Amino acid sequence: MEELTSKQRAQLRGLANSIDTILHVGKDGIGDNLAKQADDALEARELIKGKVLENSLLTSREAAEELAEKTRSQVVQVIGTKFVLYRPTHKKDKKDKIVLVSDRKRKG
Repeated sequence: MEELTSKQRAQLRGLANSIDTILHVGKDGIGDNLAKQADDALEARELIKGKVLENSLLTSREAAEELAEKTRSQVVQVIGTKFVLYRPTHKKDKKDKIVLVSDRKRKG
């Protein structure tokens, strides 16, 4: 998967503003269950928001990066206790797929 460009990151951050936090990382850290939950959610939604609870031993950056690695997704942003992950869906027929802005500079 290609690294997100700054324009794409900004686009995804904007989209993430309106979504609910669906993952909660607590004192148990990131187990198989949470990774599976994140994986399923990414497949269904492409963009998910998580939160690291106060009792977690991980920082939100650590949690985001570990989950991104386990789900082959990308960290869009980490702000305070919240983080946003993105992964394009594999479903060909998904109706509301996120279409990333292209960042190609035109020559001419």
